[in-house]
Amino acid sequence: MAHFDENAKPFSAKWLEERLAVSEVMRVLALEYWIPKNINFLWAMGMILAATFGILVVSGIFLLMYYQPDVKTAFDSVNYIIMTEVGYGWLWRHIHGVAASVVFLIIYIHMFTGIYYSSYKRGREMIWLSGMLLFVLFSAEAFSGYMLPWGQMSYWAGMVITNLFGGFTQDFAGGIANFPGFVEWLRGDYVPAQAFLTRFFMLHVFLMPLVIIGAIVFHFASLRIPHVNNQDGDNVDFEESAMLYKNGMKKESQVIPFQPVFLSKDVFVMGVYFILFFYLVFFHFEFAMDPVNFDPADGLKTPAHIYPEWYFLWSYEILRPFPFNFGLVAFGFAQVAFFLLPFLDKSPVVAPASRRGLFNIWFWVMVADMIALTVLGKLPPNDTFTPMGKVAASIFILLFIALPFITKNEKKA
Repeated sequence: MAHFDENAKPFSAKWLEERLAVSEVMRVLALEYWIPKNINFLWAMGMILAATFGILVVSGIFLLMYYQPDVKTAFDSVNYIIMTEVGYGWLWRHIHGVAASVVFLIIYIHMFTGIYYSSYKRGREMIWLSGMLLFVLFSAEAFSGYMLPWGQMSYWAGMVITNLFGGFTQDFAGGIANFPGFVEWLRGDYVPAQAFLTRFFMLHVFLMPLVIIGAIVFHFASLRIPHVNNQDGDNVDFEESAMLYKNGMKKESQVIPFQPVFLSKDVFVMGVYFILFFYLVFFHFEFAMDPVNFDPADGLKTPAHIYPEWYFLWSYEILRPFPFNFGLVAFGFAQVAFFLLPFLDKSPVVAPASRRGLFNIWFWVMVADMIALTVLGKLPPNDTFTPMGKVAASIFILLFIALPFITKNEKKA
């Protein structure tokens, strides 16, 4: 058992040290958590994501004080009470809406950075898998939150997505989930109504945030052993470099401590990010708020064109242009493709895509294709856009099928 100094004053530095090992925690998690020197500002995206999630939680708590999870009053509680009657309610809604949208922009930058620099390899598979798990959880959190204003697009997006679950379980899942009333069981009614709204309210404000916090802790913990990658793909000997740094040979060392050296760089990048963030909050918040969703939900009036938020459009466009059953297969493939990336990439090379030959072409074609899918997903289906969407969706699927063959014989530059 640990030994305690009975004379130490309660909550003094020594008293806390004996019970919480504050200095040891700081040493392990900050002072002696080593970061490669040769990384750029893109490595700050993880901290920006954590900060943005914090903003979402705080702003969500303020909105929760006045939001009413009832199909009769939810729309008015958001668009009238919060926006016009509560002091600075409009500001908190703008902050929450912009953060919910911008967080996905940062997620995609973070994700593409990891792919470009091969940060899912060399023992870092769990970092990648935990990050993709966070992407799924943030997607579920965003979708559940999109239901809460109970506007037209909220209602009909909920209708479409739950129908997808019904189609998948009926045609492919089989077993216990294959029964006619699955969609009604999921909604709690035949159509999105009070039970539906209540369930998504509980998911959004309680269950999903708790799971996300746990996943964030797991994601940061998964970084501890293999350490973060670097922009040159160098195989850094962290123990040797750390010893050089602690012995005063900082120029010879390839690493720097997370706190305060690297953290100061993170804070600078976060400062630039928050300038942009609050510029959007005050001057261009409308990009995060669909105008169709400013009409109350009406189950008898279908919008001319139903579409999700911009960060889901690429995935939605993979589903939309195909016949329903094949579209579900393509949609399901798109959801797991990025999870499988560490295992589909057969090359042992850990280097920027610019030094990986065919993989470099693969990467930029993939990014361009996802942008094209996003643009097409917002456009109405017709004889022009539907074939284009089918081509773009097919390219996405073929890219991941081809990846093992592209990388199998790759050699170090």
